[in-house]
Amino acid sequence: MIGLSPLNPRLDALSGKRVWIIGASSGIGAALARQMLAAGALVALSARRADGLTRVAGHSKTALVLPMDVTNAPAWTLNHRVIEKLWGGLDLVIFCAADYQPQRAWQVVAERARHTIEVNLASVYLGLETILPPMLREGKGHLAIVASVAGYMGLPNATVYGPTKAALINLAEILYCDLHPRGLGVTLINPGFVKTPLTARNQFSMPAMVTADEAATAITHGLAQGQFEISFPRRFTLPLRWFSHLPRRWRFAALDRMMERS
Repeated sequence: MIGLSPLNPRLDALSGKRVWIIGASSGIGAALARQMLAAGALVALSARRADGLTRVAGHSKTALVLPMDVTNAPAWTLNHRVIEKLWGGLDLVIFCAADYQPQRAWQVVAERARHTIEVNLASVYLGLETILPPMLREGKGHLAIVASVAGYMGLPNATVYGPTKAALINLAEILYCDLHPRGLGVTLINPGFVKTPLTARNQFSMPAMVTADEAATAITHGLAQGQFEISFPRRFTLPLRWFSHLPRRWRFAALDRMMERS
């Protein structure tokens, strides 16, 4: 039986690749930066906290620290110009910046929700406006968007976070359909629970939790395989995907019981 070809180009040789990681000061983004620097990639690291980025970069000569607020449009343009001047372009951009506050529906504050939406979703559009034109001119490049299994379905405590991640899943599929015929790769990353400063805010049980390093290894493996969707750990994401397809009456009843126990 002949296997199907991968949906994306295989990124199995990172040495010399020009990578921009958005949200690289902690968590998955920081772990990815360290692994890709160790593999010989040129890595630009962006996030608000310059001190965190500097710690991640360490003494690497192939790291480029570019602090920025991802919700600031001019900052995208400025930092992209720096990268273009130094490296001549980008091979891979990873959108990993995220904001999260566990909350039920009655705890929502509109201004706080707006901030989460701007960081998790609107900032990706600022990035696309900046980086897509040169990639399309060259007919090459790769985008990776970190969403979440929280985007598979409506989950309690993810009242704002979940909808932004569902939107990113939808956006990644649209981007693939638009950009793949024009030579670009698009990867969707859906982690389960990963031990990061964001998940440390949760007060409920988080099954099958993995470390940020384990998450980064799963992502680099998926990129090397040319996968469109990289989800992990499979022992958690596959049952959750199945659960999301249950009839709503059953699913809502199960979620109600889950919240009663939490």
